[in-house]
Amino acid sequence: MDRLFDIKDILELPGISFSDAFIQRSISRHAIFDNGKFEEISASRTEGVGVRVVVGDRTYFTHSAGATSLEAGLCISECTRRAGISSNVRSLSKGPPLVPFPEISIEAPFSRISELDAKIRKESPLVKQVSFGWSSGAGEIAVIGTENPVCRASSFSTRFSASVVIEKDGSLFSGREVSALRMPPEQFLDISDIDNVAFEALRRALVMVEAKPCPAGIMPVVLAGVAGGTMIHEACGHSLEADIVLKDYSAFRNSMRQQVASPQVSLADDPTIPGLFGSYAFDGEGTVSRRTILIKDGVLQSFLSDIQSSLQGEFPRTGNGRRSSYRVPPIPRMSNTFIMNGKMHPESIISSVREGLLVKKMGGGEVNPTSGDFVFHVTEGYLIKEGKVSWPVRNAILTGNGPQVLMDIEAVGDDIHFEAGMCGKSGQDIPVTDGQPTLLIRQMIVGGSDTGHEDH
Repeated sequence: MDRLFDIKDILELPGISFSDAFIQRSISRHAIFDNGKFEEISASRTEGVGVRVVVGDRTYFTHSAGATSLEAGLCISECTRRAGISSNVRSLSKGPPLVPFPEISIEAPFSRISELDAKIRKESPLVKQVSFGWSSGAGEIAVIGTENPVCRASSFSTRFSASVVIEKDGSLFSGREVSALRMPPEQFLDISDIDNVAFEALRRALVMVEAKPCPAGIMPVVLAGVAGGTMIHEACGHSLEADIVLKDYSAFRNSMRQQVASPQVSLADDPTIPGLFGSYAFDGEGTVSRRTILIKDGVLQSFLSDIQSSLQGEFPRTGNGRRSSYRVPPIPRMSNTFIMNGKMHPESIISSVREGLLVKKMGGGEVNPTSGDFVFHVTEGYLIKEGKVSWPVRNAILTGNGPQVLMDIEAVGDDIHFEAGMCGKSGQDIPVTDGQPTLLIRQMIVGGSDTGHEDH
């Protein structure tokens, strides 16, 4: 640790706003199982250092492979040279790496995955293709900066995905399910049953066989808790990131302390929840993680900030300066973002709808963060008739506006559910978790392939 403090002393430069160094050493394993065999198995090692110097509103950043004091010194020298600031790094010699490689097994459960393929194929003669993906990683990181104490931590992650394609009468139908947690493989396999993940993918594919064309029109929409908060993340969450607000791209700009959602809605971002895919002890700048209430009882309370956006916008510092690796500087990002539990039972919410759409799984889509307008595909949905769930539908598309959806939420359930994923922004992919309980949205535009509303 003494060598980390030596770097901290050198980063205390005259004339700067702040500076930091991010040191990373990590290992990862990836395996893809397809068509009854492992098609790809790979492992990688990553080690490097990234240094950032901020002067006013200008950022100077450089990175280097290798994680010794020498690489850190070279990065500091280059950053200060670009910034026109002198520095003294002669005291930093090469020496051993500043952090060790993690000592942990990240082997994939190869035999169990092979056996699972046979189980899925045995379950239904309609199964055409089964694909599994496995990835696990472990890392050691250290963050040294002028704004925070020296931080060092170990991190782990494991992810398993299953995709099943079935064929009936010449038509193909697919289902997909993913489980991902911030923990090593052995602990992940104790908590997450990969058999359940695979069979859920199969169930979703079989549901699509029986699905009918979705009626198009304006109707109430129930987002089930198991839908996982994708819409909230994409249509609302990014607009609450402080850099988007400062660039005037956010639909929530100039809305602080104003009513931006239904009084039943409270929205939080919390990287402190143990095990969730977006959790961390401190962010990529060394700021200790904390829960941030973004919206409380419908009123906007906070944006998600890093050090730079906090200084520029005079926002509270929330510890959301995240980065995908040492090769990039941090930017404001979500972690585990979710609508908090309400008081209604999901069954009561559904029974209150005379005719509408129940969404159990969201697919991909597009969002304009400036306006909040979005289009999302529904991968598992059902019509609601007279307060009861009826037949499954296919080709459903949700069109709307994120801020308007927040205002149109009429009921919030008590069944919060979390879904892990990877979030992309500015070329960086990072692990996140989205969550929500069952929500009743007063009305949305539902696109479908059936323009009639007659029963089939």
